[in-house]
Amino acid sequence: MKYTTRPQALLLLADGTLFYGKSIGISGTTFGEVCFNTGMTGYQEVFTDPSYFGQIMVTTNAHIGNYGVNASEVESDQIMISGLVCKNFSFTHSRPDSESDLFTYFEKQNVVAISDVDTRALVNFIRDHGAQNAVICTDGTPVDELKRQLALVPDMKGLELASKVSATKPYTFGATEATYHIAALDLGIKRNILRNLAQRDCCIHVFPYDTPFETLAALQPDGYFLSNGPGDPDPLVQVQETARQMIASNKPVFGICLGHQILALANGVPTYKMFNGHRGINHPVMNILTGKGEITSQNHGFAVDREALENHADLEITHYHLNDQTVAGMRMKSKPCFSVQYHPEASPGPHDASYLFDQFVEAIQQAKSVNA
Repeated sequence: MKYTTRPQALLLLADGTLFYGKSIGISGTTFGEVCFNTGMTGYQEVFTDPSYFGQIMVTTNAHIGNYGVNASEVESDQIMISGLVCKNFSFTHSRPDSESDLFTYFEKQNVVAISDVDTRALVNFIRDHGAQNAVICTDGTPVDELKRQLALVPDMKGLELASKVSATKPYTFGATEATYHIAALDLGIKRNILRNLAQRDCCIHVFPYDTPFETLAALQPDGYFLSNGPGDPDPLVQVQETARQMIASNKPVFGICLGHQILALANGVPTYKMFNGHRGINHPVMNILTGKGEITSQNHGFAVDREALENHADLEITHYHLNDQTVAGMRMKSKPCFSVQYHPEASPGPHDASYLFDQFVEAIQQAKSVNA
């Protein structure tokens, strides 16, 4: 499809701001919270990350689609973003081992996208005015009608989305004869988390987000895991109770991203919606325990209240974000329980924090030796 034949499209923000561009060729409208990711690579992993469910993604890299797509580079079974906003959408791809072009990938799943947008101006606008709901329109729907529909879209704050992306039935990942068995609560788990645990001689038993603790405990696992996922952690009241019971079991518990927030809430520490959030693969984090800096992959729009955490008798901060001092990791003093706000499994991103999976396995080994 030639550039000159592509129809005009628009991005309308909740405050009435309009950005214009071109449709990539998929007609329709799509709604979600608009956010941006600063990663220069890994667009397929980002698009399939369940944590992005309900969000319109703005990519800051000037070229999207240039290396196509590959089935081995997905974080779930489908595209999870609500829609895509980019500068240059590549209809052709140059990587020899890519299995398809990005347009065909989007077309099969009917994902609406707009290109030729001034993404630098858009990202600057979002940085100044905060994340907000938006709509991409490529079918010519009048702006007044789009405004009416957009006004009905619920805000991300208070929105429970884990149920939209969680597994509907239990499954296992990794060798069943593995040395360690993990009971994982799926709030929107990324596939590379499962790969990292399986590489460390773990069999992961993945359960739907609303599975009661009794079902998890019946497995007699060596440890518990709370996954990443989309939406506000506050409405997940049952999951918070399950986390409390995990903690009370005295077995090792590890949480990532949304799982980190759930562990904070389970300990009475509140969370809050961030102005913009952190989304990218070069976020600097300080590890207080080692005194070393880490470059991390992050994707979250909610965070743990630092002051409340610092005043908690049984919790301590282990990591913080160097850009804005927000909580990036914590642990319990009396239990083998810890969590991080960022993504040690990356995909995409650096591997500075992959040691956290080793620490989880080491905690399991120590717990097993004590109980032997």
